[in-house]
Amino acid sequence: MLFNSIDFAISLPIVFFLFWFVTGENLKAQNILLLLTSYLFYGWWDYRFLLLILFSTVVDFLVGLKLNTTTNKTKRRLLLWTSVSINLGFLVFFKYYNFFLDNFVAAFSFFGEEIKANSLKIILPVGISFYIFQTLSYPIDAYKKKIEPTKDFIAFYDKRKISRWSLKQKIL
Repeated sequence: MLFNSIDFAISLPIVFFLFWFVTGENLKAQNILLLLTSYLFYGWWDYRFLLLILFSTVVDFLVGLKLNTTTNKTKRRLLLWTSVSINLGFLVFFKYYNFFLDNFVAAFSFFGEEIKANSLKIILPVGISFYIFQTLSYPIDAYKKKIEPTKDFIAFYDKRKISRWSLKQKIL
């Protein structure tokens, strides 16, 4: 949903009203409302990325919690690389899968071997590169003990959603 769309113009006053007048000063209720409306806005653009966003967020949240309680350096490094690998895996898949596949097929064709491999028709999530590098800061900062990981999943999720929300609109 874009800022300059009719859908956004209709939904903004509704969310604003619910945020300030229905939830009052209840921070937990406000965070839940932001979580639900974030899903609505992202799902409005393309519902297929909702699971990707949720999975990435859950992984980083759990990695942050474990990094906070684990003192073993090897386990901490493994946790960090789990988060980094999953997030960068999304980036590589969405941005570079077809590029690598096409070049792999072309390389074999150059040597006279024909390989039949079809490119995937993948929709690229808007701003995925910036999003991935932005979200990697959380597990890296937790690993370096620069931040205290939160135990409140909804607050953690909302913080990530709000920053991506505004970022996505700037990119578009």
